[in-house]
Amino acid sequence: MPLEIERRFLVVGEGWREHCLWQVELCQGYLVSQADGLTLRVRTSHGQSDGVSQAWLTLKAVPPLAHSAPALARLEYEYSIPYGDALELLQLAPEQLRKQRYGLNLPGGDWVLDVFAEPNAPLVVAEVELADPDEMINLPAWCGDELTGRHQLSNSALARYPLQQWSGSELQDLLPSLLFRTGKAAVQDGNN
Repeated sequence: MPLEIERRFLVVGEGWREHCLWQVELCQGYLVSQADGLTLRVRTSHGQSDGVSQAWLTLKAVPPLAHSAPALARLEYEYSIPYGDALELLQLAPEQLRKQRYGLNLPGGDWVLDVFAEPNAPLVVAEVELADPDEMINLPAWCGDELTGRHQLSNSALARYPLQQWSGSELQDLLPSLLFRTGKAAVQDGNN
């Protein structure tokens, strides 16, 4: 059973930049996105340095015996598809997002960092894929709030309801450290 074991963190500051190995531009659209965690995603990737374009179709789901796997583990089936097919599928995907992804050279798992484009800017999220759910990680100083398990901040949820549509109170509840970076603090303060 192919499990994706991942932890996600809000990024604060620019300290991550010294760890960059590579960069790609991602566009992903959701053909299916259900409340129970089942998603069918099409993703394109365009390399910034090598210009290589790739595409994948990915199905993610909560394991059938959820008690046997922690909340940070999901089933993931990912298949490479022709780039042209992905572009056609993206036209069918009503919910999409774009982001720059950076590969990071950090110990303890496979680290990537996503800088989300409008309308999810200025969100920056670090993800680490682990071999085991109980694996210990050394968090870099620029990792802030843990986002693992916050379904409102999953990529599929952000494609459906982008960050810039959130009210100041929604931001305060879920991402207080992002409140001032989005400019929503002034709106919220004006309403008090």
